[in-house]
Amino acid sequence: MATILLVLFCGLVDFWSLAEGKSNATSPNLVLLLMDDMGWGDLGVFGQPSKETPHLDQMAAEGMLFPSFYTANPLCSPSRAALLTGRLPIRNGFYTTNAHARNAYTPQDITGGIPDSELLLPELLKKAGYANKIVGKWHLGHQPQFHPLRHGFDEWFGSPNCHFGPYDNKAAPNIPVYRDWEMIGRYYEDIKINHKTGESNLTQMYLQEALDFMSSQQAKQQPFFLYWAIDATHAPVYASRAFLGSSQRGRYGDAVREIDDSVGKILSHLRKLGISEDTFVFFTSDNGAALVSAPEQAGSNGPFLCGKQTTFEGGMREPAIAWWPGHIPAGQVSHQLGSVMDLFATSLALAGLPPPGDREIDGIDLSPVVLQGKLIDRPIFYYRGNEMMAVRVGLYKAHYWTWSNSWEEFGQGIDFCPGQNVSGVTSHDQEEHSKLPLLFHLGKDPGERFPISFSSAEYQDVMGRISPVVEQHKETMLPGQPQLNVCDKAVMNWAPPGCEKIGKCLDPPQPDPQKCFWPH
Repeated sequence: MATILLVLFCGLVDFWSLAEGKSNATSPNLVLLLMDDMGWGDLGVFGQPSKETPHLDQMAAEGMLFPSFYTANPLCSPSRAALLTGRLPIRNGFYTTNAHARNAYTPQDITGGIPDSELLLPELLKKAGYANKIVGKWHLGHQPQFHPLRHGFDEWFGSPNCHFGPYDNKAAPNIPVYRDWEMIGRYYEDIKINHKTGESNLTQMYLQEALDFMSSQQAKQQPFFLYWAIDATHAPVYASRAFLGSSQRGRYGDAVREIDDSVGKILSHLRKLGISEDTFVFFTSDNGAALVSAPEQAGSNGPFLCGKQTTFEGGMREPAIAWWPGHIPAGQVSHQLGSVMDLFATSLALAGLPPPGDREIDGIDLSPVVLQGKLIDRPIFYYRGNEMMAVRVGLYKAHYWTWSNSWEEFGQGIDFCPGQNVSGVTSHDQEEHSKLPLLFHLGKDPGERFPISFSSAEYQDVMGRISPVVEQHKETMLPGQPQLNVCDKAVMNWAPPGCEKIGKCLDPPQPDPQKCFWPH
């Protein structure tokens, strides 16, 4: 009898092991392609008249297009923190309380970054046996404690900050580029970006990193997560020599064409490796096009109002495509309200992992949407710094605060809504509408130009549905410790890890922490 029980027990152990192995074996690879300042209207499939994105348009034809997909913030650092945590920036600490409703990010002198208390997507995917790589811009803090390999990534090729510069290495150091734990050089010194011509091979380097990683993981038969966060469409825009001058849209279009070509090569490589049906790919952007850099250095937000830095549709509605041959039916268009935060919950679900149960997760699992065509009722909240500016429920959007940027900045030629002044809507003063929110029907009026009359039955009915959603959201909101309040030139990229090996260490100034100034 004991022998029989032992055999049965061993058999169950073998079954459980096989079941676990099967689960790991069938967990799809995850590839998240995050663009930088790319607008909703930059893709041919979204109506860009130049039709210069054939590979992305084909990706949409083979997968699912999301016309109503949003970022969690109209600026780069907070939106990236939201993607990797599944949480609004005000929860994960990527906001400022130095002034009301201010956009803040992680420039060189910021002292904060992603807190250890936050659980990032790659940290959780490790539990399912994933190998994780980030290619491109991290932007969640550059001090050693914020290094991406301390937060779940196994490999990194890229930079902690954007490719601004060149700096003089005295008042400010040039931005480092990392290979895993250590820097391998600096922008404008070892990694060339020509401001005059716009030429740089950086996108080609990022492409090769992606291809090599996918090949190596396929050879190991290990599921992988690739976070491809390139920044060629962030001003100053750049492209390699083969693409310069190739677009009808100028230098920005050259960068888009190279990105499109690179995405085509990534999808083709997945097919070549025989793992396209084992890989979930999602393409989107961190925020809307930066119209302040228009026309030469900015993209298009299509029919939407304003751009980056604002909580109008142009600042937060993003291009989005899901692709998974054999799983996502081709040629689908979903009107699901989606968010970059959903990529956190969706990726975990596809990997067979539950979301963390000890914290509020703002993202939702989109797998029933992409795999079964379902629609999930959920709101979209638009935050600017510490303030909830607007909310979308269904086809309606209510603005509780409106602001483009200050009169002072506007007088200096800084305009986040060039050519798009809408009386009573766009404003250079912070306008509060909490008692009577400005209400728009985004189906009929995607450009937010025609507020619904306060006295109409439609207004009363819709606000009767939206107000409880907002009240519940605010009642349950517990803000995290703000990470973007303190700046200090002493924490800039003077002596990053590995600088001594390549002779790139610089002497930092004495510590002098100050309140960061965020003008918009």
